[in-house]
Amino acid sequence: MAQTQFKGTPVQLVGELPTVGTKAPEFVLSRNDLSDATLADFVGKRVVLNIVPSLDTPVCLSSLRRFNEAAAALENTAVLTVSRDLPFAQSRSCAAEGIDKALTLSQFRDEGFGKAYGVTMADGPLRGLFARAVLVLDEKGVVVDAQLVPEIAQEPDYDRAISALQAR
Repeated sequence: MAQTQFKGTPVQLVGELPTVGTKAPEFVLSRNDLSDATLADFVGKRVVLNIVPSLDTPVCLSSLRRFNEAAAALENTAVLTVSRDLPFAQSRSCAAEGIDKALTLSQFRDEGFGKAYGVTMADGPLRGLFARAVLVLDEKGVVVDAQLVPEIAQEPDYDRAISALQAR
C-alpha cells in the first residue's frame, strides 16, 4: 500500500500507482456532459493523467491551469484531469478558469479508477478523495513517467511530466 502525506501527516492509499513500463489500467470515467470516457478513447495520443483531490482547491486549480497551457503547446497530447468532483462542478471550474484544452473527468459513478491507479486515500481528513499524482502515457497507453506527489498540498513536478512527453 502506497503512502503520501497531508499537511505532514502520513496518509495510506488503496493500492499502488502504476509503474513506468507497465500498461495503464483501463478506466471508465464521466465527462462533463455525463458521457463515458475510457482510456481506449485516447489510444494513439500521448496522455497526461493529472489526478487531483478536488478542483475546489487552489493547488488543484493551479495544476489544471498549468497542464491546460502545456496541452496547447504539445501535439498529439491529451491532458486529462481526474477527480471525484461531480462533472457539473468540474465544468464550472473550467469555465471560471478559461480551461479549453485539458479535459476534466469524474469518478462519480464507478470506484474502479481510484483503486486501479492506487490513488484513493484510505485514511486522513480527505479519505475517499484522490491523492495528487501525475502519469504520462505513450500513444499505446504505456506509463513513461509516474509521480505520486509526496505532500497533497504540494504541486506536481510539471517540468518532469513535460520532459517525459517531449522525450517521446
